[in-house]
Amino acid sequence: MSTDQPDPTHDQKGRTFALSGPVAKDDAAHLPLRGDLAHIALAGKYFVPHYAVPASHTISADGATLRQSASDAADGVAELAAGSTFEVLDVAGGWAWGCVSLDGPVGYLPLTCLVENAG
Repeated sequence: MSTDQPDPTHDQKGRTFALSGPVAKDDAAHLPLRGDLAHIALAGKYFVPHYAVPASHTISADGATLRQSASDAADGVAELAAGSTFEVLDVAGGWAWGCVSLDGPVGYLPLTCLVENAG
C-alpha cells in the first residue's frame, strides 16, 4: 500500500471519523434535519446530501399552524403568531419546510401563510 494515500479515517485537521453503528434518531420537531436536507448550521454535525441557508419569512396576519407534514390534515406542531419569523429551508407543492429557530420548532407551513422578508 502506498504511503502517499490519505488516511480515510482522519480529516486534514487530524480528527477521526468512523461508522460505529446506528445512532439515536433526533427529535424532528426540534431539529431542522431531514434525511435529504438540513439547516446549514448543522453542517459538520450531521451528514445529509444537502444543506440549506434559511430564507427569512414572516407569518402573515392570520397566524399559522406549523404541521408535522405537508398536509392540512397533519398534526399541528405549534401555533405561530402573526408577524413572527420563520426560516424556510425547502419549498415543494405549495408548502414550506423550515424552522422558527435552530432549536425548533420544525415543520411545514402553507406558502400562503408566509411573506418573504426583504434582504
